[in-house]
Formats: sequence, C-alpha cells, structure tokens
Amino acid sequence: MPRVSSYLTSSLVDDYLVSPKFKRLKQRTQKDYLGWLDRFSHEFGDDPAAMFEEWESLGEVNDWRDAWKDSPKQYDYAGTVVTILMNWGVKQGKIRRHHCTFDKVYKADRAHITWTPAYIEKFLSVAPDNIGRVLIAATETGLRPADLVQLRRFNVEILPSGNRRLRIPTQKRGVYAHIPITPKMAEIIDSAPDGQEYILTNPSGKQWTERYASQRLSHWKNKAGLTKEALGYSLHMHDCRGTATTKLLEAGADAFQLATVFGWNLRYATQMIEVYAVVGSDKTDRILELVQRAEKNASRT
Repeated sequence: MPRVSSYLTSSLVDDYLVSPKFKRLKQRTQKDYLGWLDRFSHEFGDDPAAMFEEWESLGEVNDWRDAWKDSPKQYDYAGTVVTILMNWGVKQGKIRRHHCTFDKVYKADRAHITWTPAYIEKFLSVAPDNIGRVLIAATETGLRPADLVQLRRFNVEILPSGNRRLRIPTQKRGVYAHIPITPKMAEIIDSAPDGQEYILTNPSGKQWTERYASQRLSHWKNKAGLTKEALGYSLHMHDCRGTATTKLLEAGADAFQLATVFGWNLRYATQMIEVYAVVGSDKTDRILELVQRAEKNASRT
C-alpha cells in the first residue's frame, strides 16, 4: 500500500508548474501540459504523491487514462505528461521513484502521403497566387506552418558560393534550420514586392497566421479535387514536410545534411530517413528501367 505522506499529488503538480523546467517550455506546450495536469490533479490531487512509488499505482493511472482509450493520440499524450511530471518529481527529490512509463498506442503512418508534382500542379491550376505561393514554399522548404508564415527577407543569407539559403529559428525545437533556396523558392522570394516585410502574405497583403494559411490551403485543395474521397486519404499542409524531405533524400542527402537543413538532431534525422525512404511510383519506374537495361545488356553477352 502507498505510504502515508503530507505531500499531496496536487502539490507535486503545483510545484512543477512553477518550476524552471516548465517555464522553459514553449507557450503552446505549456497550455497542452496544463490541461492534462489539471485533469490528473482532479483525479489524484488529494492522494499522497508517494503513492506513485508503488507499482500498483500504474494500474490506477492506466484506469484514469482509459477515459481517452477511444482516442489513441490523447490516450498516449495523457501518459506522456504524467511521465514527465513523475520524472521531474524524482529528479527534484519529491518522490523516490515511479512506475509511470507507457507504451505508445498511436502511430501515424503518413510516410506515403506527400504532395506529388501532379497534386501540386492541380492545386496551382485553381488556387489564387497568394495561397499557391504558400504551397510552393512549404513543399520546397519543409518548414512547419508556424515557421513558414514567419519568413522574412532577413532570413535569406547569401553564401560565399553565391548560392542562397534560409536561416530561421524553428518554433518547435528552438534551433536554426538552414535550408538551401531552390530555384522554385527563389522565384517566391524574388517576386515578393519591394518593401514587403514577409515573404508570404495573405489576400490583404498582411502576414499569414498559421491557422488561416492551413484553412485556405485546405479549402483550395478541395476545390482542386484533392479530397479524401478522391485520393483515399486526407492530404494536409503538414504533408508538405514529407515532400521536401523526400526531395532531399532522392538527391542523396544523408542524416547529417537533413539535420542541418531542418534543425533536427541526428537521431531524429535518421528516423526520418527510415520514415520517408519509401518506394513511390516514380522510383519504381526508374528501377524497372534499370532492370530492363540490365536484361538487354545480359542478352547481348
């Protein structure tokens, strides 16, 4: 049985929320964590924090998480936040140990979902120029929407070679991405009017918000016939990231180069290589061409 203690779980949560560890988190992450910690405190707040030192507490936390069992992503996130809280509690000496570690249930396999050249062409054929520019920039840079709408002229760097790149701090990881400016992205940058602060602007000529850009892209995607019913899956703005990653992989980029471009650590870059190293129809065609060529050469000998 859990040992008696005057230090309650609600106090553990409160102490974490005022800690430097929590304060260093991004504002959006803080908001997400706070929502789950409020739920957790509502359930366990009056219990001693020391109860989580006991193995049996794992079952109680899993029973609590079962309220979200029909939403694997939320179910997992609830466990993630609890684990973070408990890890902090152990490191701060609030509790001696804990057993709140959980296997992931949710796994989004969207590696096969990218904006193909045909999809991009179809979108651009119907969409207004301002949102078309957003799609091109997203598929050429791989930036998340939150970073994409922040692009300004001072993010463009000229290299000693004469080539250019984008240097921008990413909001999620807080590190700089160094993205080569492709010919298509160069057109987007160079066609922006002089004196315009942001490279991408909405129909009013003002900076896009992440939400508005995503909404308009989704609207015109459907207008282009790129619907879930037509494709068999939902195509999102976030899938532009996979398009950009795939382009670099096909160009021969390695994990270190991907990490440099996107601001990833090497471990994550390696994982992304595994995720996006899929065989698309264009790759299959090239492989078949190689096989046929080899067979012809063999028949001549």
